[in-house]
Amino acid sequence: MALRPLSLSLDLIARAHPGTVPDDPNALTLLSDDALAPELEAMLARRASSDGGLWVFAYGSLLWSPEFAFTEQRLGTVRGWHRRFCLLQRRYRGTPERPGLVLGLDRGGVCRGVAFRLADTDPHATLMPVWRREMKGKGYDGRWVAVETEAGPVTALTFMVNRQSDRYTGRLSDEEIAHKIATACGHLGPSAEYLFRTVEACARLGIHDRHLWSLQALVAERLRERHAAGP
Repeated sequence: MALRPLSLSLDLIARAHPGTVPDDPNALTLLSDDALAPELEAMLARRASSDGGLWVFAYGSLLWSPEFAFTEQRLGTVRGWHRRFCLLQRRYRGTPERPGLVLGLDRGGVCRGVAFRLADTDPHATLMPVWRREMKGKGYDGRWVAVETEAGPVTALTFMVNRQSDRYTGRLSDEEIAHKIATACGHLGPSAEYLFRTVEACARLGIHDRHLWSLQALVAERLRERHAAGP
């Protein structure tokens, strides 16, 4: 199925957010590697079998910025979970006053993404960079999931939203999500860029997610309004 052209663009995002935002290390409490290592060991202990290889399922920023080298990638589907902007981001691409949003897997539905195969010689060392990236802010729970691919099923590590986190928003409307994404910017850039990169990656892969496609049009509309209103 051919996808429509993207409504959102980097140029539009830059015009709506021309300034920079200083980093505030106090905006988000981060776990240390020492605190994260036992959790990763426990996750690896729950791995059913290593015969099928070491896999990570990507559905958001890992689609366009993976934290690992990989030897194979496959389009795949996870059932029982769907991709949704439901996790506040008070640092990086937002601030405590204007938090942005990032994606998480939440209950129900299905999610199309990419299963990446990683080197399996030292799973702990291989997974620690992505484990650190996703788990240090206490916004996610790691889980092994079954991923359906055309070449057969694989078991992959992925990251569900932590519903116990104070960053979890529950089910916001698309309009509420679009407003937060359009207005938020952190020291790494606007929240809208995270959305753009994810939609762009999904379009390139042939993944059509109605939630993302609707949001990028809504966010583009709000960014145009923001740019027209001036500083």
